[in-house]
Amino acid sequence: MSDRYGEHRHGGVSSPNTVMEEPALLEELGPAEGLDVLDLGCGDADLGRILLEAGCRSYLGVDGSAAMVERARSRLRDTGGRVERADMEEFTAPPGGFDLVVSRMALHYVDDVAPVLASARRWLRPGGRVVFTVPHPVLTCNDTSEGTGGPRREWVVDGYFDTGPRRRVWMGEPVTWYHRTVEDHVRALHGAGFALTALRECAPARELFGAKEQEYARRRRVPLFLLIAGA
Repeated sequence: MSDRYGEHRHGGVSSPNTVMEEPALLEELGPAEGLDVLDLGCGDADLGRILLEAGCRSYLGVDGSAAMVERARSRLRDTGGRVERADMEEFTAPPGGFDLVVSRMALHYVDDVAPVLASARRWLRPGGRVVFTVPHPVLTCNDTSEGTGGPRREWVVDGYFDTGPRRRVWMGEPVTWYHRTVEDHVRALHGAGFALTALRECAPARELFGAKEQEYARRRRVPLFLLIAGA
């Protein structure tokens, strides 16, 4: 799965992360210089390398997968960034140790995000922020396995208000995603003591598609990502 993850996450124009989620996330994060950053569910820590190269003071990635931790440590070699293996629900850190807590495409694997966000609040210094992205709820609501191999052309929104686990096949393997509505995400953020500072649906960045007009048009049909930030 880790190889397919890399192909999907770093697949250029064919990767929605590259042309939709990542540009919106980096724009929302803004300047990283001098920040102490905690990345929950860091995956291969590509974001960590980006932030370290942008001048963040420290980076700590946390992921529960041994394979991903290995990839992340390799990606951060010679950068000063660190990675720990832990499920984000069980990870602990001293209060007030970070300026930014970020979670990129990971919180939908967590049954209850409220304790995770409450912990993030404790770990942040005054004025600190939390920023996270998840698959858009119009995608997570319908328990549908990935397509037949070609570009996906149809999406079904069904059972939107029936929140909870969804079993599906992702990158060839069975996984459980937890569906929450947009309102659920905002309520959890407020419940953890944050004020909502941004809510974005990560529209495709036209300049990244070059001459691929059809792919750009396809990516404008359905929101794939939800970004939420709080302070």
